[in-house]
Amino acid sequence: MPGILSWISGLFSDTRPEPRPRSPEPRLFNPVIGDTSTTEQDALLVQNLEGHLFCWLLDSPPSALNTGTDEINPVLKQLEQRLHDQSIEELPRRPLTLPMLMQALSDETSDRHQVTGIILSDPALTDQLLQIANSPYFRPGDQTIESVDHAVFVLGLDGIRSVISAAVLRPMMAARNSREALFAQRVWRWGLTCARAAELIAKIQGQDTSAHFMVGLLPALSYITLRREIHRIYLANGYRQEPGPAVIRYALARYHWATTQLLANEWNLPPKYHAYLLAAERPAPEQQHTPLNDGMIMGTREALRHAHQRNMAEEKLLSLVRLNEEQFAFVRKALLRMLED
Repeated sequence: MPGILSWISGLFSDTRPEPRPRSPEPRLFNPVIGDTSTTEQDALLVQNLEGHLFCWLLDSPPSALNTGTDEINPVLKQLEQRLHDQSIEELPRRPLTLPMLMQALSDETSDRHQVTGIILSDPALTDQLLQIANSPYFRPGDQTIESVDHAVFVLGLDGIRSVISAAVLRPMMAARNSREALFAQRVWRWGLTCARAAELIAKIQGQDTSAHFMVGLLPALSYITLRREIHRIYLANGYRQEPGPAVIRYALARYHWATTQLLANEWNLPPKYHAYLLAAERPAPEQQHTPLNDGMIMGTREALRHAHQRNMAEEKLLSLVRLNEEQFAFVRKALLRMLED
């Protein structure tokens, strides 16, 4: 991370005061300044959008995200070391059925009976899949989906891929205690909205929809993972108070992309998933508008708007994504319908 060694070394110096941590960059959305389509004003727009997102997820006013930062440096130092050593204790382990499912779903010769059989071999996954398939995010119309085979039949193999991704990740994002409940609930809603937006944009652009849905959910899972890991660090260091919103905000802003890549490694996801994540984290000028980048900007704005939070004007949003007006209206309508239901 740029500049991080300078302030870490300062922790061990008796002759220099401990520096204040630098402001977290807008790491969730990374417009490339200097690209012909990107301006400093665009960068400020997305930076503000990310700030509004943190206020909502952490249920805190902007002032609380920049105060009480005395413990940030040592906490972030330990968190970065754990990421470097790949020793994050809260990193979710790969679901047992994931390799078989991914192989079956990526094989064009697979039929719905084969996919159904793999899902039914995992009772917990079966229950999760039926719950999610019947949620407003996925269910087409008012018809109740009563079985896995029915879900595959109604949604098709393309549709069931996204449902499976959500079903696999949902238990990992469930709250463990009352303190985490609101954060987990909002992160899950935000993650689903971003994933659906990335999926729809990928479909418009003729790219892999199910892969973009999965990588669209990984940043949300990384947020949950990092929040839990920070809590572990606090306990290990004898802190009596809970991690403050400023500490969590700094950690999420700096390390969530590294955590998504660690998740992709841990789960042995295909190389293209890593490529999608890397392109979103470090976009080149010619590939700034990936489905994941644009999907997360649209998903974040619509999730905030639906939650009656500060967000972004619609015309500003349209100027930030590489969609024509018709495509933009199609994606936004789908997101609004999903959120309102």
